[in-house]
Amino acid sequence: MHGLGNDFVVLDGRSLPVSLDEAEAKRLADRHFGLGCDQIVILEPARTSGADLSVRFLNADGSESGACGNGTRCVAQIAMKEKGQRACLIETRSGLLPCREVAGGLIEVDMGAARDIADLDLTEGPLAHPVSVDMGNPHVVFFVPDAEAVELLRHGPAIEHDKRFPNRTNVEAVSVLGQDRLRLRVWERGAGITLACGSGACAVAVAAFHRGLASRQVDILLDGGVLHLHYLDNGHVLMTGPATLVAEGRLA
Repeated sequence: MHGLGNDFVVLDGRSLPVSLDEAEAKRLADRHFGLGCDQIVILEPARTSGADLSVRFLNADGSESGACGNGTRCVAQIAMKEKGQRACLIETRSGLLPCREVAGGLIEVDMGAARDIADLDLTEGPLAHPVSVDMGNPHVVFFVPDAEAVELLRHGPAIEHDKRFPNRTNVEAVSVLGQDRLRLRVWERGAGITLACGSGACAVAVAAFHRGLASRQVDILLDGGVLHLHYLDNGHVLMTGPATLVAEGRLA
């Protein structure tokens, strides 16, 4: 499945448990020797009353991620189709995420509250003075004149592995196109440059409002398409976008 080109291998471990070590996860995510994906999504039985299912996210390098917005939309599509309903509740390591289908077949996810919002004194090449935001996983958001001009392949890894981030971090380069429109390019922790990042888009919406650069509702243009974000007064972030099933099958 994919959400705006941020692609996933979704493994259903609800009836037969799925256990992958780091090497197995990396091999599965490899685009030459495995199926290939940005992240692996593992469905599991819900542990919390009221949740439809539980989900774990593994990055392409085998490390675990606490949140994945595009992946959550894909999981929500599966859960809602199974239930024959237009709403569901997804259990993640970062909490319970309510999801619903909205107009145009898009899926809205309440990604929970943004936490630990702070301005940082950090410079790496043309990237300087970011806003850090925790959306269940860590992000540093840099505002730049032209996001297209930033050499993410060069600067993303250095920031991800900066000693100030012992658990590493996602890196966002953002240019402001208007009060309700932002351009985002992202370097994902454990995956590299991806076409879209849902939790990253959430962090960007929060950071832009924090800096007074945008309103609470923004469209964020990623390499793979557009996500709509609404940063609520209570600190929660609603993310709306598509989810696409590409193929189904069995792993040998």
